[in-house]
Amino acid sequence: MTGKIVTIAQQKGGAGKTTLSVHLAVAWSRLKGKSVGVLDVDPQGSLGEWFEAREEALGEDATGLEFRTASGWGARREAQRLAREHDYVVVDTPPHADLEARATETTLELLGDAAPGIIVLNRVPPRGRLAGEMIEAMKEFGGDIAKNQLGNRVAYAECIAWGLSVQERSGNAKAVEEVEALSAELRRRLG
Repeated sequence: MTGKIVTIAQQKGGAGKTTLSVHLAVAWSRLKGKSVGVLDVDPQGSLGEWFEAREEALGEDATGLEFRTASGWGARREAQRLAREHDYVVVDTPPHADLEARATETTLELLGDAAPGIIVLNRVPPRGRLAGEMIEAMKEFGGDIAKNQLGNRVAYAECIAWGLSVQERSGNAKAVEEVEALSAELRRRLG
């Protein structure tokens, strides 16, 4: 088995990388017959904190995910190992301004054909002229913008604090709909 590696990256800190990582990983883990690994390469460790809360909430054997950490050059090896064991691997990265992120980014780029599913997503403002300009600039540089996006909703942050996803806890139908639509779109794009 060689799973798809999906790297969530953004230059700015606090842009929602961990939130997106968590929600994609849980959405894919809920698919029948699919397994998911998550890799935290951000020294801040937000994904690790979420996973510990998840273990506490659900029990160590009931998380539905395999969690690993790695730093810098070790990210490549760990991502490849997880891809051999899982259908999907979601990698949560540090901000690219960070020196650690440069090594991680370079390492993950080196995966090449071994991980044909690497995707980098950037969060854009929800509407207005700036959002339109950013989308057009990304398209100019060959960026492929997802049709579906996650909105700026309190439900996402609340669920993270509990070690869960909106599909598991929130009761916010719009947030659940967004996660399901985005995860399905990315699954189609990954093949």
